Amino acid sequence: MKIKSVLKPKHVAWVSGALVAAIMVSLVAHSGAKASTKAPPMPMVEVAAVEQKDVPVYGEWIGTLTGQVNADVKAQVTGYLLSRKYQEGSYVRKGQLLFEIDPRPFQAALDQTKGQLAQAQAQLVQDQAQLATAEANQLKSQLDLEKYGPLAKVDAISKQDFDNANQTNLANKAQVQAAQAAITAAKAQIQASQAAVETASINLNFTRIVSPIDGIAGIAQAQVGDLVSTSSGPLTTVSTLDPIRDYFTVSEQQYLALQEWFSNSEKDHWKLQLVLADGTTYPQEGQFYFADRQVNPNTGAIQLAALFPNSGNVLRPGQFGKVRAIVRVQQNALLIPQAAVNEQQGSYLVAVVDKANRVSMRPVQAGQRTETMWVIDGGLKPGDRVVVEGQQNLKPGVTVQTKPFKSDVE
Repeated sequence: MKIKSVLKPKHVAWVSGALVAAIMVSLVAHSGAKASTKAPPMPMVEVAAVEQKDVPVYGEWIGTLTGQVNADVKAQVTGYLLSRKYQEGSYVRKGQLLFEIDPRPFQAALDQTKGQLAQAQAQLVQDQAQLATAEANQLKSQLDLEKYGPLAKVDAISKQDFDNANQTNLANKAQVQAAQAAITAAKAQIQASQAAVETASINLNFTRIVSPIDGIAGIAQAQVGDLVSTSSGPLTTVSTLDPIRDYFTVSEQQYLALQEWFSNSEKDHWKLQLVLADGTTYPQEGQFYFADRQVNPNTGAIQLAALFPNSGNVLRPGQFGKVRAIVRVQQNALLIPQAAVNEQQGSYLVAVVDKANRVSMRPVQAGQRTETMWVIDGGLKPGDRVVVEGQQNLKPGVTVQTKPFKSDVE
């Protein structure tokens, strides 16, 4: 006899599926229970202790570079520019020819004045010869008069002969005086002609425009063929660039503070750094040069100048050059690595690790930066440990593993 199953096929499939699902749930639950019993590893962070030491405080001022000497090269005579004799932007020596103005009109003027001088000199020679003749005639007539005088007294000669001798002597004296006057006039004419020759020679030399100093010559502001004159602007500018000057401005309060700093620190000079437009620091230090004679009453600031070595002429006038210098020393300043400070909307936070290696987030007052460190003016104390590396996703109260932070610059 066959036994009929009380379960239909679809009922059997349903029971089998339910049994499998129950087994899977049991396995998953059992597996989860085991996983929850294993604690996650503590995060590893690098910490640094808060340092305390004296730190120099720097001031920074925006400045502009200019040449130590900036010589505008201008035309001293009017004429057409004949040539340019230098390479723009190159180094030139004092006395080196830069431009040449057409010299022909000035050469003609010089030749003319030389001719006038020669004529005046020839006239002087002629006048001197006439003076010699007049003096000889006057001497003879004077002797005749002296001879006729005693004879006239004894009536040895007629009165008419004596009067004629006297008139001749007076005429000869007049000729001598006229010749002397002519010589004086000739000498004056010679002096005037010599001055004219010197002026014409100077003007001819001015057609050769030379550099007044050693330095870098700028772009030519006039082209060949241009008519230039004394009223024209500079043909170019030559600047002495080693050392180069940096003008910067400080407030009156800063100026007084700097004066006090120097008087108390007994420094013989002020070491300055130059920060360039790309943020790099110029490798050579500069020195304070001078302060302007007055504070600007409109701005309440005073202009200072510094000198920086520039042997390769890398620095050029007109460049931006921010001046940086020590203005005071902050005693017992607290320092931490800059990487430990998190800035959030103008406030600063650091992750602090206590003795039990628990993390807390602490707000701090950040001061100036010095190299890779940050001065902290409030919120920390000496010996506190701050997280430098690994502070991402740290939450207050979490326990961490720590190891000392090693800076890349060490």
